[in-house]
Amino acid sequence: MRAGIDQYATRVEGQPEIRDRTDPCVWGLPSTPELEGFAERGYLQRDGVISSATVEACLAEIDRIQVDPRLKGDERIIREERGTAVRSIFDIDVLSTVVREAISESGAEELARQILGSEVYIHQSRLNYKPGFQGGAFYWHSDFETWHAEDGMPTPRAVSASIALTRNEAYNGPLMIMPGSQRLFVQCVGKTPANYHRRSLVTTTPQIGVPSEDVVTEMWNSFGVDMLTGPAGSMTMFDSNVMHASGGNITPIPRANIFVVFNSVQNRLGQPFAAGATRPPYLARRG
Repeated sequence: MRAGIDQYATRVEGQPEIRDRTDPCVWGLPSTPELEGFAERGYLQRDGVISSATVEACLAEIDRIQVDPRLKGDERIIREERGTAVRSIFDIDVLSTVVREAISESGAEELARQILGSEVYIHQSRLNYKPGFQGGAFYWHSDFETWHAEDGMPTPRAVSASIALTRNEAYNGPLMIMPGSQRLFVQCVGKTPANYHRRSLVTTTPQIGVPSEDVVTEMWNSFGVDMLTGPAGSMTMFDSNVMHASGGNITPIPRANIFVVFNSVQNRLGQPFAAGATRPPYLARRG
């Protein structure tokens, strides 16, 4: 755990604060309408970043990895809290050449360089899967709050790309973002328990690292919510500090997305700011 002044202090006692973000969203001058929109809303969307053949190949990888006997009991494969359905597969670019090539095909890395104004590296990759009838929710949160508190990421100079492998419809648990919320940093309450990731990765109702219902309501009133739908092969790139969530999937239509986080090489991880130990490398690579 760090000592000294922390401009993004979180996991506090007492009343949390909503603070102005002290760092830019686009590092450098936004030179295109697309980047200007990203700076304003905290996200952008592109269609057709990977081909239908690549989509099908990636979906086949989900089935392969789930039954691979070499990965039985592997901690990188996260299952739903109440069942055996796969929720996330971490290190997906390491586990699958097919997915790694899909990430390259998407152009996500070059776009991340433009937004972050530097060379980048993959901080984390995973495949998020919400099978029909079983896919659980992801509660409102800022990714940066967790990466700062538990991984030692100094500033929100990181972006995430969500590449759709299935249709993202309004009814099957799509990504929801509060546009513009990346300009504020929301403190969270509570001390980080030891090995908290083992709980936080599976629960749909986390208690640590999430804003209170009152804060969510305040943010909702200020920013509203955009529900991000799109066809297979589309991509959403979003800021590490934007407030986002997704509902559960109780429809027969599954939802699957490649999720890859790019961090600036000028923003490498140090010691956690609000946790006693670093998390495993599959959650937080150190460049």
